[in-house]
Amino acid sequence: MLGIIAAVLFFFAFLINAAEISTNDVFTSTNVMLIGLALLALHVAGVGSGWAARGRRR
Repeated sequence: MLGIIAAVLFFFAFLINAAEISTNDVFTSTNVMLIGLALLALHVAGVGSGWAARGRRR
């Protein structure tokens, strides 16, 4: 799920950059891209994957 959200944020960052949309300082294409990279890193680290090692099942 985090990987999909990261992909959407990368797409928004691309649109902001390609269309040269003027935004405020918070939603610049670089900031949106960095948020997407953080979500992608969490996805690769396994956060939010739904798989948890809670011991052996019998």
